[in-house]
Amino acid sequence: MKFNETKIRVRYGETDQMGVVYHANYAVYFEVGRTEWLREFGLSYNDMEAEGIMLPVISLSINYKSSARYDDVLKVKTKLKKLPTASIEFDYELYNASDELLATGNTILAFIDMKRNRPTRCPKYLLDKLQNYSL
Repeated sequence: MKFNETKIRVRYGETDQMGVVYHANYAVYFEVGRTEWLREFGLSYNDMEAEGIMLPVISLSINYKSSARYDDVLKVKTKLKKLPTASIEFDYELYNASDELLATGNTILAFIDMKRNRPTRCPKYLLDKLQNYSL
């Protein structure tokens, strides 16, 4: 699996009065893509938190190309940028139904040991699942 594709329909509450998606919602779309990427590996934030690991976002960048609009069906392509160490990095592409690129983005999340509230290395069980992942 080189990337995950997730579809999302733009809801009315995500838009301004002109029907254009409010810029902050792109970060939410990327989060949906990232969550579904993890699910493809049999992982979830709940599972990691039960193991004592949090994954807060420490960096987010978005490059806007064109506007998403109310009721558009969007496709979020999520790709792991490199194998994780003490952080995990994802790249994103957001397309509309016409396959027009609307935005690109990147997030970096840190692995945090919840007991110590300190950064930690990527858990071995995640690295094991990524063993055959091709970047």
